[in-house]
Amino acid sequence: MFQGFANVWTPVLPSRSLGKKPLRVELAGEKLALFRDQGGNVGALVDRCPHRGVSLSLGSVDENGCLACPFHGWSFQKDGACARVPLNDISPEKRARYGATAVPAADIGGLLWVFTGQDTKGEAPPVPKALTEPGWEVGFQHEEWSSHWTRAMENMLDTPHLPFVHGKSIGRDLKKKLRPDTLLTMRIEPEPKGAKIYSRWDNEKEENFLDWLKPNGMQLRIMDGPKRKMYMHAYCIPLGENRTRMLIASARTFLRFTSITWLGARFNNVLGEDREVLESSTPPEVPPPGDEISVATDGPTLFFRKYYFRELRESHVTLTPAGRLVRRSDPNEAEASRDDSLADDRVFAH
Repeated sequence: MFQGFANVWTPVLPSRSLGKKPLRVELAGEKLALFRDQGGNVGALVDRCPHRGVSLSLGSVDENGCLACPFHGWSFQKDGACARVPLNDISPEKRARYGATAVPAADIGGLLWVFTGQDTKGEAPPVPKALTEPGWEVGFQHEEWSSHWTRAMENMLDTPHLPFVHGKSIGRDLKKKLRPDTLLTMRIEPEPKGAKIYSRWDNEKEENFLDWLKPNGMQLRIMDGPKRKMYMHAYCIPLGENRTRMLIASARTFLRFTSITWLGARFNNVLGEDREVLESSTPPEVPPPGDEISVATDGPTLFFRKYYFRELRESHVTLTPAGRLVRRSDPNEAEASRDDSLADDRVFAH
């Protein structure tokens, strides 16, 4: 389960996507059923009833806030516990063995978050402050790409493509000042939540307007003044094989009108400019760092690529007969990958 994307928090959709009816979502090759209990809290169950294997997302939420299977009416709590088996006299002890498989879920900052495992080790979803602090107007948009999420994520961290792919939009000013001898210097500052990415064009002042929010997010500070701030957050969410949901959360502290937010999202074609290029990538998934030619300005994308192969690529969780999710990986391969990449990580970090 969750091959190559295990034991991490990720948003899956805007909160408004989930109403009173269950919602089926796909995440890293797994089908999940999302639903809200009586208090509006979000639950996420593997979309498979343990009784006869039908989709729980086709069911309904009962009067007790449990998700009831559409086939025989078995109902399950947010934690997966079986609350009821109609037409049968079953003891609570026996019913405790009939649970569905649950994964942690949350509704924070206007987004539905899912953890791709069971043990979060106390870590809450890494929600950007602009999505939760008062004083911000936030708009959401999303679309699906025929691309592996790793290619999309690298694109979100790639500054050098701006004047070429986005020369008529957000890269217009950069394109105007390009000269044959223009140099771009990149620097990465690792952080527990990801990394800060610094850039300097020729001899201009070094700037940090881009952050990587691991595993699959990016924060771009378009405006960051004391009174006027505008941030864009992009999440590259793996769905199935070479299918990615691009989820954008745009936040600003001025012109806080919903209609303006909607119009800005509706006519923003920056994603479209990226999509055409990214969907042509071969192979669709990023290869190991040494398998493609790279240069100094590729520092941030290589930093992400090393993280992916070290922490995620071989990771997945296995569903045991008891319904428990257990992490599986090859410890020897993971250790070798970690050793091989430490030196390069230090180079790119400085």
